[in-house]
Amino acid sequence: MSFQSLEAFESLLDDLPEPDAGALAAARERNARLTKPPGALGRLEALAIWYAGWRADAAPRITAPQVAVFAGNHGVVAQGVSAFPAEVTGQMVHNFRAGGAAINQLAAGAGARLDVVALDLDRPTADFTAAPAMKDAELLAALRRGWECVDAQADLLVVGEMGIGNTTAAAALAAALFGGAPESWVGRGTGIDDAALARKADAVARGLARHGAALQDPLRALACLGGREMAAMAGAILRARVLRIPVILDGFICCASAAVLERLRPGALDHCVAGHLSAESAHGRLLEALGKAPLLALGLRLGEGSGGALAIAVLKGALACHSGMATFAEAGVSDG
Repeated sequence: MSFQSLEAFESLLDDLPEPDAGALAAARERNARLTKPPGALGRLEALAIWYAGWRADAAPRITAPQVAVFAGNHGVVAQGVSAFPAEVTGQMVHNFRAGGAAINQLAAGAGARLDVVALDLDRPTADFTAAPAMKDAELLAALRRGWECVDAQADLLVVGEMGIGNTTAAAALAAALFGGAPESWVGRGTGIDDAALARKADAVARGLARHGAALQDPLRALACLGGREMAAMAGAILRARVLRIPVILDGFICCASAAVLERLRPGALDHCVAGHLSAESAHGRLLEALGKAPLLALGLRLGEGSGGALAIAVLKGALACHSGMATFAEAGVSDG
């Protein structure tokens, strides 16, 4: 199943799968019988039950995680909003494919398959201060690339990105989706100085003003302000929901992209958890808007899916305890 139009993509949100009620009940019952005091494993218990519901298995384990990194270039870089030139996007894609980036190490450490998808790097999106970033056909193609990248046999998905200028696009998109002063969504991204930060805030404000009422529609906001890699992440996250594959969200850019789905249909991200709280200043605010509490807070600001990949170990640990611990009866331990 796929989609051939933006309208068809949006219609997929009308009938989304829900977690398996029987598996949820069985997982809760199992959790109550494990050899520990009630609630002693804290949030790990809720994570394991959440995962069990989506996989329809009362005692699951993660055996086939997938990390997908999408790369795109942004025309808004012409506004002087980044510390690095756009050429770095393609250079980093080569680094990913050669195994030399942080995400390669973190995915390997988590036992995850890593897929790298470059989206028309020689053809940046339009500068959103002057025109919509993507035409409808470009948006549709990027959504489909993300959708098609998801491995149907995966039992966990992490999506990440690479794209010079994409914290600017994410700030503009978050402002369009949730409101507030444009500058309140803008952070230092790759480590820009005060002058570049001011240019970045100005670019976001001008982009919001230029596209005006069109931004009331979340998909239109993505087209006007986003990037191909951001659309691909949204497409992948929706495909994961259709396949009941749980998702660990990465940082600010990933969460802004995912927020499009949540604004289109509240609850669309119920199969997702937030992997971490990044150092990007508005990420915490965005997580609060999405109702997602991060699993980790390590001051990361790399992107690439790095925080999400690192959080795979937390979820694996939750499931190892839930599915591997003995019950009181099995262990011959008195439960009081």
